[in-house]
Parts: sequence; structure tokens; C-alpha cells
Amino acid sequence: MEELRALVETAGGQVVATVLQNRPTPDARSFLGEGKVQEMKELIEAADCDFAVFDNELSPSQMRVLAEELGVKVLDRSGLILDIFAQRARTREGKLQVELAQYQYLLPRLIGMWKHLERQEGAIGTRGPGETQLESDRRHIGRKISKLKEELAEVRRVRATQRRRREKNAVPVVALVGYTNAGKSTLLNCLTDSDIPANNRLFDTLDTTTRMLKLDEMQQVLLSDTVGFIRKLPHHLVEAFKATLEELEYADLLLHVIDLSNPDWMEQAEVVEKLIVQLGAEQTPCIRVFNKCDACFGELPRGERTVCISARTGEGTAELLEAIQKELGRRQKRATLLLPYDRAGALEMLHREAKILRTEYRDNGIEIEAVLRPELWGRVREFARADSTENEEETE
Repeated sequence: MEELRALVETAGGQVVATVLQNRPTPDARSFLGEGKVQEMKELIEAADCDFAVFDNELSPSQMRVLAEELGVKVLDRSGLILDIFAQRARTREGKLQVELAQYQYLLPRLIGMWKHLERQEGAIGTRGPGETQLESDRRHIGRKISKLKEELAEVRRVRATQRRRREKNAVPVVALVGYTNAGKSTLLNCLTDSDIPANNRLFDTLDTTTRMLKLDEMQQVLLSDTVGFIRKLPHHLVEAFKATLEELEYADLLLHVIDLSNPDWMEQAEVVEKLIVQLGAEQTPCIRVFNKCDACFGELPRGERTVCISARTGEGTAELLEAIQKELGRRQKRATLLLPYDRAGALEMLHREAKILRTEYRDNGIEIEAVLRPELWGRVREFARADSTENEEETE
């Protein structure tokens, strides 16, 4: 309920009262029991409230009944989060994704919004059942949803092209993921000397931001900040934001940022990990980054692929960069290959899918020094010079 309060305040509302009810199952008609609904109505009238927000997702019929009984606008958790996203979207892509999620959320709830409409009465030549405004709006929204999906498909196509270009240039992508307000944007600013807005509020970052991060003199990576996750994130949003969130699936490494100062950090981390699985990125290597360690007392979490930092002060960032380098070192291989001239066709594939550092034409074949992704290394390993194979065994 404290999280719901924070969401309401993020949306621009002010919480004047909180009501709880324990029931074995929700009431099919009004979600709450009749007595609790009456209690809420009296509380709303006494406090002069404008709307009631429910932490659970309400069915369209429950929302309609509650609005009639309480006499105020009713929002469920999904509707509230969608409203916040609509306020925060800045880029064209972000606005498209939020608009699609809103229409998908709105479509089954139309009947409650048009309860005052009956069959239209036609003029001469149009008498009969006619078409309801509800049916007209349903068709209109259906067309809008189709159009938005087409535009987002184009966004995905552009992202796929950009992704292939990054892969060819062998630029690894490191994606920041985490619960909303865990400190992802602050960490991005800290590591890349950027000035992205990073405020202490939920869903402060909605549009994906990517910056170049220099790990050392030899290696650079793209560090990408993503939208924060939250408990009961509306499935419409997850679906609409797949054009953005699928970047997680194709990232070389995930940094799961966890707010260690939050007493519920374990539950929040579990929510994020479940969404990572839902998005198909569970096979991507992941480092757990425990943030805000400067605000914690006692023993800090330890373990493999675990780093404790303070993005605000910079404490622990050197260890984090070292962990990133170590993890990416497992994902890429620098090798020297010798292609026989009768297999020169593989050279085109390497130029397309690898980063070529050096090419020399020798008597016995084409010698190539390149940075390879693991899946590509498996296809050209037979051409590796002996010293490349030895180096690989030493790394393993």
C-alpha cells in the first residue's frame, strides 16, 4: 500500500485515506463486500475525494459498479501506472508504446464509459437498430491499435538494423535493469559522466537512454538504461514495450540494479527476475549490482557476479567495471585465423559478423585477426592458429 501511495503521488494525486479489507476471494460484482463499499462511500464524502484507486486489477464490470456506488472516478493499479507512463513519455517511440497499451486497456472498458447511450434513432431512411456509439468506438480503437502495432513493428525493424551494426562492430551492449527507483539512471550518470535526469521518484526514466562506456584503453561498451519494473506491471505495457525491452534479450550482459536500502529489496529483485524470464532474457549473463550501500549498515551481500556500490558517491564502481570486463571477456574472443584460399568465402562472413582488426594475404592463406562473438567462434574455430587455441584454453 505504501508503493500504491507513492504511485498516486507520482501521478500528481494526494492520498487522504487508505482502506484495507481481508477476504478469501474478491466479490464478483463489486470486488469489495457491500459493507466495505458503503464505508468507503462515507469516507469519500467526508474527505471530499475525487477518485478511488485500487491496488488490484479490476474487471470492467467491477470498475463500473464501484464508480456508480462510490460516486467518484475509479482507477485500478494498471490504469494508474498507464497514466504515469503517459505523463512521462517523451520520445515518439515511448509515446507510441504507451498509446498502444492505453488503447488495449481501454477497449474492454468502453461499455462502462458509454452507459448513457442507447441505439441511435435515425432520420428518414435510417430508422431501425442503427449503430451504437459503443460499436463505432470499438471499431475506431481497433483501427488505432492495428496502426500503432504497424508503427511499432517499424521501430523493431530499425532496432534490429542497429543491433546488427553493433554486432558487426563488436561493440558489446550492457543493459541496466531493475525495480523502479533503484538508481539505474544515477548509475548510468556515474559511469558515463552523463547528466540524465535522475530524481527520487517512481518511473522517472521511461524512454531508453544509451551512452558509451569506456572500460579501458582497448574496450568500449554501450550502456543502456531501460524502463524500471514494478510489481503487477500491466501486461499491456509489457507487450507494448517489447520493442524496447527485447534489447535485454540481445544484450551481452545485464546489470540488475537492486536498491539495498529498501527493506523489500528481496521481493523487488524477485519481481525483476521473473520479468527477465518473461522477456526471454534469462540466458543472458547477469551481475547483481546492490546500490545505495552507503545507506546500509551491517554485512553487505557477497558472492559470484555480485557487486556492492553507491551510484551517488561512486563507491564500488571500480569493482563493477572490473566485473563487467571479466564477464564480457567470457563472451568475446580475440583470435588469429588462417583461411585457406579455397575457403576464402568465409572472409565475407567474418567481415559481416565480426570486427576485423587485421588482414594479411600470405602464401598459405589469408591471415585474419578478429574479435568474435561466441557463436561465430564455434563456426570458424577450425581455422584458428595454434596460439589462439592455447590462449582460449588459458582463459577457460
